[in-house]
Amino acid sequence: MPLDVCRLPLVGGHPALDLVNTVERGAPLDGEPPHDYLTDASALLRWTVRAGLISDAEADRAGAVWREDPAAAQAGLAAVRDLREGLHLVLLAAIQPSAGDPDGPGEGDPIAAGAALVRLHERWSGAAARATLVLDRGDPPRIRLTYGTVPAMLIPDRIAETALDVLRTADLTRVRRCPVPEGGCGWLFLDQSRNGSRRWCRMADCGTAAKSRRLTERRRAARAGTP
Repeated sequence: MPLDVCRLPLVGGHPALDLVNTVERGAPLDGEPPHDYLTDASALLRWTVRAGLISDAEADRAGAVWREDPAAAQAGLAAVRDLREGLHLVLLAAIQPSAGDPDGPGEGDPIAAGAALVRLHERWSGAAARATLVLDRGDPPRIRLTYGTVPAMLIPDRIAETALDVLRTADLTRVRRCPVPEGGCGWLFLDQSRNGSRRWCRMADCGTAAKSRRLTERRRAARAGTP
């Protein structure tokens, strides 16, 4: 039974990577399509609050509009899924070859990533066109660009903003993929360890499971080789 979207671990190190991880990214099971945890607009609304991209008050405003206009809710969900998949392609292409094969290919397709960047730019351009400049009367005062001023598009616009943020400000050489060939889940994360040696999304989950499988395989091989 898949987890509820609000119980998904936030392991990406950035909300944009946690968004990418709202769909199963590992090896397919029995030909079944990967499970999408953003099952509907309600799930998206709840996840966005949990990820810290909108406040409870903003969620109330966006949710009210979406309940009154189901077509807007579906359009918002479709926009977020498009942002998510485009971001996934770009980040895969940014992943460096593995340490064991430094001359080998990276994880992603540069051509697909280029097309995805065009789509991401289009989504961000629309979000920026709806954004407004706001004066914060702090000490010192500052001007900030606020995304999500249109309630029906609040969530897609905030996600477009966070997608741009990770692409422009994160150290993309630290993007990792939980290793599917070794039993990992395929989720993406920023390796923030001091020596850049993190391999698993969470050692307590995928890392421990992979070690357990390897131990079982070694024991089976040892038993098979015993006369």
